[in-house]
Amino acid sequence: MMRFLVRLVLTALALWLATAIVGGIHLYGDSVLERFLSLVLVALVFTLVNTFVKPIIMAVGCALYVLTLGLFGLVVNALMFWLTGWVSEQLSLGFFVDGFWPAFWGAIIVSLAMWVMDLLSPRKPVAE
Repeated sequence: MMRFLVRLVLTALALWLATAIVGGIHLYGDSVLERFLSLVLVALVFTLVNTFVKPIIMAVGCALYVLTLGLFGLVVNALMFWLTGWVSEQLSLGFFVDGFWPAFWGAIIVSLAMWVMDLLSPRKPVAE
């Protein structure tokens, strides 16, 4: 459970980084605490979208992954990010994505930030 919460906060941090870098990704809130809680909730939505919707899209678009040598994955990630923005807007979480291109760049930034955070995080020792 603790690992999930840490991962959720790290995802929220990556989402914040995307809002800071990419124009077209907006985070609203009156206070720092309100924006932080909003980011944590958006990170939860992002996690749910990537857990339940993304595998379905990947299965349906399997041929496009092969045909484009995996580049279609960038489009799928952008669509999942855009869907997260739409769901967050519907739930009034204070997170909004203007369109496909901000979602595309935001998804790349979140992916890179999560990759770097994974590299920096300590690993559990492997049992021998």
